[in-house]
Amino acid sequence: MLHTDGSIQKHNQLLIQKKVSGGTVLKKKLEMLEELQEIEQVIDGMKTVQSGLQGELDDIGLAVDATRQEVAGLEERLTLLESEKSALEATQATELENITRSETNMKEIKTNKEFQAVGREISAARKQLTEIEEQILQKITQIDESAGELTTKKSALGEMAENSAERASEKQAEIDKIQHDIDADVVRREALTSAMPASLIKRFTTLRDQRRGRALAIARDGYCMGCNMQLPPQLYNNLYKQEELLSCPHCQRILILKLQQQ
Repeated sequence: MLHTDGSIQKHNQLLIQKKVSGGTVLKKKLEMLEELQEIEQVIDGMKTVQSGLQGELDDIGLAVDATRQEVAGLEERLTLLESEKSALEATQATELENITRSETNMKEIKTNKEFQAVGREISAARKQLTEIEEQILQKITQIDESAGELTTKKSALGEMAENSAERASEKQAEIDKIQHDIDADVVRREALTSAMPASLIKRFTTLRDQRRGRALAIARDGYCMGCNMQLPPQLYNNLYKQEELLSCPHCQRILILKLQQQ
């Protein structure tokens, strides 16, 4: 069947319109993918900052908890020292009673042998009593030092707790602000992805996960800027046609043609 010149011209015009329309659609998809990648990178950056702030916030709480534990340790040590001092004082009282009793009994002793034996017992008891008194003095010194250290540490804890509460509040405010910005970008992302084919979103997400957050790569001067590898000439030329989404054969990222600006 022969075509008239008019029908051939009309047919060619339809082909041109279809090609232009296809190129326009592809360009729009690439622009949306670029915007999506930009949003994802911004969100990733904010999450990294937020994570760092959360770590600082946790450290503030850990520092206060560590100081509280030190205070608790000093209180426990002080209680133990007081208990040991009390036990020594009880032993001291018992030894004093024994010495007093022995000295009273000496008055009733008849033989010199017995007198010397009791005397030796009293001397030994007095020596032990002196040692106990020295131990008690050591405990008193340790108690005074621990009590002073505890007072200082409690004061420091009070100041730290107050300052930490203020710092923690500031950090939390920063975290909340970043979360607000993240939520806003998530809304932008959802609005963008809802207007794109599910298959394209899946492809983008998979590449993003596999390629350290970058699913797209600029193609320029015959090279993929994502992996810095040279592209096959025919593939690079096809990018100018804007007929379909093309990927780098090396890193599989979706290619976007960007000419070098003069």
